[in-house]
Amino acid sequence: MKKTDLTITGMHCASCSTLITRGLSKVPGVSKANVNYAAGRALVEFDEGVASDSQLVDKVKSLGYGATVGVDHDHEKMLRKEEIEELKLKLLIGTILSIPAIALGMFLMEFPYRLPLLFLLATPVQFFVGLSFYQGAISALRNKTASMDTLIALGTSTAYLYSIAALFGFASEQYFEVGASLITLVILGKYLEAVAKGRASDAIRKLMDLTPKMATVERNGKEVEIASSEIMVGDVMVIKPGEKIPTDGTVVSGGSSVDESMLTGESLPVEKMKGGKVYGATVNKHGMLRVRADKIGADTALSQIVKLVEDAQGSRAPIQRFADEISAVFVPIVIVIALATFAGWYFVFGAEFSFAIVAAVSVLVIACPCALGLATPTSIMVGTGIGAQRGILFKNAEALEGTHKINTVLLDKTGTLTEGKPKVTDIVPISPKFNQKSILALAASLEKSSEHPLADAIVQEAEEGGIKFARVASFKAIPGHGVVGKIGAKLVSLGNKKLVVEKKAKLSSDAQMKMQVLEGEGKTVMVLMIGNEAVGLIAVADMLKQSSAPAVAEMKKLGLSVWMMTGDNERTARAIAKQAGIENVLAEVLPQDKAAKVKELQEKGMRVAMVGDGINDAPALAQADLGIAMGSGTDVAIESGDVVLMRSDVMDVARGIRLGRATISKIRQNFFWALIYNVLGIPIAAGVLYPYTGWLLSPIIAGGAMALSSVSVVANALTLRWAKL
Repeated sequence: MKKTDLTITGMHCASCSTLITRGLSKVPGVSKANVNYAAGRALVEFDEGVASDSQLVDKVKSLGYGATVGVDHDHEKMLRKEEIEELKLKLLIGTILSIPAIALGMFLMEFPYRLPLLFLLATPVQFFVGLSFYQGAISALRNKTASMDTLIALGTSTAYLYSIAALFGFASEQYFEVGASLITLVILGKYLEAVAKGRASDAIRKLMDLTPKMATVERNGKEVEIASSEIMVGDVMVIKPGEKIPTDGTVVSGGSSVDESMLTGESLPVEKMKGGKVYGATVNKHGMLRVRADKIGADTALSQIVKLVEDAQGSRAPIQRFADEISAVFVPIVIVIALATFAGWYFVFGAEFSFAIVAAVSVLVIACPCALGLATPTSIMVGTGIGAQRGILFKNAEALEGTHKINTVLLDKTGTLTEGKPKVTDIVPISPKFNQKSILALAASLEKSSEHPLADAIVQEAEEGGIKFARVASFKAIPGHGVVGKIGAKLVSLGNKKLVVEKKAKLSSDAQMKMQVLEGEGKTVMVLMIGNEAVGLIAVADMLKQSSAPAVAEMKKLGLSVWMMTGDNERTARAIAKQAGIENVLAEVLPQDKAAKVKELQEKGMRVAMVGDGINDAPALAQADLGIAMGSGTDVAIESGDVVLMRSDVMDVARGIRLGRATISKIRQNFFWALIYNVLGIPIAAGVLYPYTGWLLSPIIAGGAMALSSVSVVANALTLRWAKL
């Protein structure tokens, strides 16, 4: 299966996106198609053996819209600018012609040649300014459906044709100014909407603009300035103080601090020395750096972030189905209501023909599914954009929506709550034959072959102490227990209590007491054994991150039940959890059992967000209702999580959930106002409350209200920018 992004042009409303989605879904080989009206993009998943990119483009074009493969942000920016300029021109022309038309039509009743002048003023508005509505309506008709364009074209054409009849003396009333002002009002709404939608997608453009246009590289022993796009892997870049780093690479010489806030949201600069990794678009603060380019183009961290945000903004949230289902039947129902309104007033209540026409046109114009269609995608675009700017990456709209359903957060201990860099804190001999140095030498020799974080701590302690490593034979790592191997003729083991039991080693009461004291301090204690004799204890501690306790407190404020999961024994786990402010602990959990523990919590009715490092915790992250992967700010394409936290800061768990909840809240607010608007607007436009709201029974007022509804939905979504996270 292949995933393709299409840039779509020519969409006028949410009904257009529904029409294109249906059309693409019918192409043989297509398994999934999502069209985002707000972003002007389609994300299509299809079988390459059956369908192709060109077939998808041809299908979109056959529906009356434009399509190109891929997302070219510069091109997209140009198209957005062209769209806004075109709408601005049409708005200007419509305004210049509509204002005198309203004056002539509604106030200057005795003006000479009034009707011919109205005809001359209204016709360019109807067929030039309003041309796109006719194009959209014809396209919808050709595809046996109806859209917002259908409603506008029907309503304004009815007013215009009735006015033509009045011009030639076949009717008593004219409504030239109604059609002209309606189209102008709708264009005003479209213009404001286009400007607002541009702001909603600012996040990606800001990210794209971070990369410097030029770079200084060493070529043939000289420093030359080239375009950043021409950098090749292996090039050595020279980055002076204050300059942006052009692409991802490794420092080969020099030292400096680098501001990585644009990628991770972390405000404090990060120190970089020889061998350190740096990333494109970050800012070199003080010293000179020579950096070897390791990744270019789509492989860079920034490009991966942009791709993640693009995918999230182009995806469809489950809550969007509600709007899709309503939009699918909305326009046909409105047309039926408009016809019923005309028939009711004219045939049942005996109203004048012109009054019945006005009521029907008002219904057609006021009922627009645009506000409903914009409710979800604009909020998703703004929410994912804000998240990206703050180092919280939602992989799709479903992940963003999933945050408001979560009631339980399960935090892996190592690397999530703790620094993930354990250090040896205590070495305790429990046999008179051994001292601290000999115990460390044996333990480090064993652990040299292990990849466990605790092993790294022991090896590092030995290296810093200048201890020589002995040769180990028959090395074996026992997951969840420890390691064993032969050093000389001795069988040496290092591990936890489970390994002690397995080796049938005996611990004196004094040794057990020392273990309890160390574990009570939140330290992980390992026992060194030779054969079945316990000869020493090594305690290792992984310190809590400074943000862990405040982050747990924030999660509790959000009403979340917080749990910690670790492979540590119960006593050590409880001690660490207490420091973090966590009461619920799952201890002595083997790596392969983490997913089962998540499932156990789910079976108790909990909606679980699992937070882990995205690699060792992959099965648990996949099992959880929401998988939150702690990224390192580099490998942003962690596949196991639904959300990636660039800063590896547990405080961002609370921020991400708060952002998700705020986004869903905006979507619900938008749905409420869009529905209330139609529930109240259609009856008023139809004249149901005529004795009380007769003054509102005007297509012009209906058009203004319709335009305002779409703009208000987009504006409400944009207020997410000021949400407190």
